[in-house]
Amino acid sequence: MAFVYILQNEDGKYYIGSTVDLDDRMQHHLGGYTPSTKRLGKLKLIFSQKYQTLKEARSIEFKLKKLKRHDYIASIIKDGFIKIKS
Repeated sequence: MAFVYILQNEDGKYYIGSTVDLDDRMQHHLGGYTPSTKRLGKLKLIFSQKYQTLKEARSIEFKLKKLKRHDYIASIIKDGFIKIKS
């Protein structure tokens, strides 16, 4: 099982990632051990969605990051699911 997840900082900025172990990955992010999120300050997990494989999750993560649309990410969070197919 793999996950695509979305974190949000206090300024409302999003971080999108993927992993096979969400709990472990969150510990890295929240503990300040991940260079890409360390600079974002206090983070909160606001969304996650399961996928069968890490390859599928990474494909979705890449597509979401490529969009760079704050409104689309907000829509995913509000609706509770990612509509993009891998």
